[in-house]
Amino acid sequence: MTAGTLIEVALRRDRVVVVGCLLFVMALSWAYLLSGAGMMQAMGDMLMPMSSGPWTPGHALVVLVMWAVMMAAMMLPSAAPMILLHATLARRQGERAAPAMASGAVAAGYLAVWAAFSGAATTLQYGLEQAALLSPMMQTSSRVLAAAVLIAAGLYQWTPLKQACLRHCRSPLDFVMAHWRPGPRGAFAMGLRHGSVCVGCCWLLMLLLFVGGVMNLAWIAGIALFVLVEKLSPAGHWVGRGAGLLLIIWGAATLFAAT
Repeated sequence: MTAGTLIEVALRRDRVVVVGCLLFVMALSWAYLLSGAGMMQAMGDMLMPMSSGPWTPGHALVVLVMWAVMMAAMMLPSAAPMILLHATLARRQGERAAPAMASGAVAAGYLAVWAAFSGAATTLQYGLEQAALLSPMMQTSSRVLAAAVLIAAGLYQWTPLKQACLRHCRSPLDFVMAHWRPGPRGAFAMGLRHGSVCVGCCWLLMLLLFVGGVMNLAWIAGIALFVLVEKLSPAGHWVGRGAGLLLIIWGAATLFAAT
């Protein structure tokens, strides 16, 4: 067997391992959400929304974990091409660490950034609940606030910052070539950078969860699907801008209905 053939066999094996690990993590994340973990809690003989309980340290930790798992379920699919590409290049460059392990470090760095975002989202959820602006289903009870989030998310879709972040997310090869770092630490740093770009691209879309309901699994899946299409579809650039217009119109209609 030639050296080239051995490399191709190793690449196929690496891809299978990386894809299998990503699918396993995504499946666990969605299973966690579908089970209601972090969304429902037992109060006596009844299951009640998590927002029904007092904000103890334990409660805050459960909500934080719920947000972190949700971000993993929603964002890992769109990050998969970059992680797979990293595994391929790591193998071709003869990384001493197993390429699958290096790609795991990329994924860990990526998810670490979204975990930090989850902390901010948990804090925001706490603030909204204390201000009596959140329903038991973790949906804003204020039409004005909902309209403001919708309009802000729609306008952001057209901003230069959003477009710059989206270009990075839509070009995994350019990103990897521009920010390549060798070794597990370098891979983790690449994951941190890519996660930061993705947060810059999608943070306002994630705040739409407070409009449709953080406990609304159909809404969660819909936003995740939109993020996937926006980042991976050939027409994703225009899909994003078109969605921005729709969000602005929706927000304006919501604001009009509130007056």
